[in-house]
Amino acid sequence: MSDLLAALHETAAGFEKLGFIDQRQMRKFDTLCLEPVPDFDAEKIKSLRARQSISQTVLASLLNISPSTVRQWEAGAKHPSGSSLKLLHLIERKGLEAVL
Repeated sequence: MSDLLAALHETAAGFEKLGFIDQRQMRKFDTLCLEPVPDFDAEKIKSLRARQSISQTVLASLLNISPSTVRQWEAGAKHPSGSSLKLLHLIERKGLEAVL
């Protein structure tokens, strides 16, 4: 989150504590402040796997998907989305330890 967005979020949280905004409004603000998860193309997935020294099968197991899905991603036939995309981003940022 950018410094500006973090400051705005902190201000809104203070307003919630003081009763100026309700929890529902704060949750909407929380959602607006979430950073979008970047896309992973075929090369980025291959590179991630290589850096982590894991096979397609191991990555599939970590993401709770089939190995054929990982193969299709790496061939460019399909693209990760939803929870798989979020987990790939988490592995990229924090390493395998984040999902083990």
